Amino acid sequence: MSKKKSIVARDYMTSAVSTLSPDMNLLEAVQLLLNRRISGAPVIDGTGNLVGILSEKDCLRAALNATYYGDLGGLVSDHMQRQVATVSDETPIFDVARLFIDGHFRRYPVVRGHHLVGQISRRDVLKALRDLSQSEGHEV
Repeated sequence: MSKKKSIVARDYMTSAVSTLSPDMNLLEAVQLLLNRRISGAPVIDGTGNLVGILSEKDCLRAALNATYYGDLGGLVSDHMQRQVATVSDETPIFDVARLFIDGHFRRYPVVRGHHLVGQISRRDVLKALRDLSQSEGHEV
């Protein structure tokens, strides 16, 4: 009987993640999202702790509000989501896959405690499952 290899989020996460600061100007953050062609970014404090996430949707909401109130601006902290769904760097890859199946997110910030250590996407999980399948002798 073969023992299944234990794969966790840190084995397949991306460590180099574009991040924002809560005190960054919103327009600067929008420019960063556009320049990097990303749909959102984690917001971290000066010590690397995850304090929120800013998405394109949050930026659109701010832009719509600006059409009524005449001020597109403010800080990232004024517009970010403070409740962020995350996974631990120790979360088994099958549990991460289940989160993607049951939820609507395309990626999750990966944390150790409250400290952001990476990000994992649906594609990362697919790579892990492919590699696991190949290591067990299954052709993909």
